[in-house]
Amino acid sequence: MADKIDNGGKAFPALCSDHSCDPGGMSLRDWFAGQALSGIAGCADDLGVNTWKPDQAALIAYSMADAMIAARKGGAA
Repeated sequence: MADKIDNGGKAFPALCSDHSCDPGGMSLRDWFAGQALSGIAGCADDLGVNTWKPDQAALIAYSMADAMIAARKGGAA
């Protein structure tokens, strides 16, 4: 069985009162990966990585997200 990935919890946690809570939404990991991917895409030519395939860029973005979650906890990914 694969290790469970720490998703960091909710990116935008909502305060719930009685029945007005939406438990859905993206995880902090997804938010961090999206932010990293935006930077990767915006600097692709400058970084010399304009030949990356989308799946490669996504893997790198999630790797960065995992590192950010680990850093928040005082550790390494």
